[in-house]
Amino acid sequence: MASSTNASFAEAARVAFRSLRASKLRSFLTLLGIILATTTLIAVMSVIRGMDDYIANTVADMGVDGFRVRRMVMIGQWDPKKFLEMQRKNPQLTREEFAFVKRESKLLREVGMEISRQGVTTFGSERVDGIELRGVSSNVGIITNTQIAQGRFLSESDDSRHTLSAVIGHEIKERFFPAVDPIGKTIQVSGRPFTVVGVAKEQGSVFGQSRDRFVIIPAETYFKMFGSRTGIGYAALAMDRNHLEQAQDEVRSLLRAWRHVRPGEDDNFGIFSSDSLVAAWDRMTGAIAATAVAIVSVFMVVGGVVIMNIMLAVVSERTHEIGIRKSVGARRRDILNQFLVESSVLSAMGGLVGVAIAWVVAVVVRNTTSVPMAVPLSAVVISVGLSTMVGLFFGIYPARQASMLDPIEALRADK
Repeated sequence: MASSTNASFAEAARVAFRSLRASKLRSFLTLLGIILATTTLIAVMSVIRGMDDYIANTVADMGVDGFRVRRMVMIGQWDPKKFLEMQRKNPQLTREEFAFVKRESKLLREVGMEISRQGVTTFGSERVDGIELRGVSSNVGIITNTQIAQGRFLSESDDSRHTLSAVIGHEIKERFFPAVDPIGKTIQVSGRPFTVVGVAKEQGSVFGQSRDRFVIIPAETYFKMFGSRTGIGYAALAMDRNHLEQAQDEVRSLLRAWRHVRPGEDDNFGIFSSDSLVAAWDRMTGAIAATAVAIVSVFMVVGGVVIMNIMLAVVSERTHEIGIRKSVGARRRDILNQFLVESSVLSAMGGLVGVAIAWVVAVVVRNTTSVPMAVPLSAVVISVGLSTMVGLFFGIYPARQASMLDPIEALRADK
């Protein structure tokens, strides 16, 4: 019985592929809706997957018990009016505020300063433009979980003595010292000689941007070179994960007290943690996914209706053939299976074409832009499975019509 069913299925599949080959243009036009739906679904899931990697990296740097304080924070939907208002009323964070928070806080395990700008570094005839030059206090390495591949991170002595010491990213190391130990070598950073004391572990890239093109120097050295009027931020660790919210509230209260912010007035600074980033991303992906589902549903329904109409036309074309098959012993179930398989295979082929197009788009976008796209295997499986189910569902009516044809009437039909 099982072998008979398998043979019937195989025969139906062969007939379906012959039909596809015989009418290539009609098959393509029939599948256009399914192709667009599959391409859209995979493209959206690829962008979300790429963004997930970015958020994961950001959260990993911050830790589950860490948070940041910045002059302005805008997470989620972009609001230009709110941004301009924050620019107008939010003063820069200062070193004095940092010292106050560090002295008065009771729920922080660590709190450090960090500031950055674009810079240039050179070694001999080699030059790297557009590096991220970071000035940090010595404990920022612990707060951000910066892993060191060679040498060491900056020390408190480096900061207090304003030393010209630097920790370089993996890309800088590979560019300047591909086959040489960089520890102790002197590089030029924004025109000043810095001694390399450490090399950070490779972090890769996100959004097409390298996370290894940086030089880290002591915060006090940075302030001596560039001043401390703009761009300062704070990085902090709560006592533990359970005290994260209380630690943020404590820092918020201390800064509001220092700045004499009245009760009821909004903060004139921003605080965010890994939880807030993840929550904002979840809201954003939820909206993106809902929009994608709506678009994909429309394409799938349109594609399914077209498939149903085409299969009805195919049934009319093959009426005589159906009569012959029934007259030589084909059962209603055999005829039903043939047309169900044909519509499913037709739709599944559209899903596979959509997968191929989406994969090409993802590769092109990833290699030519900063948008991270990673095609997840689950997206391929879901897309092909969904397109097959659409073909199966919308093929039921034509297949049933074919299986119910009277063999005598069918044989009388014109060939």
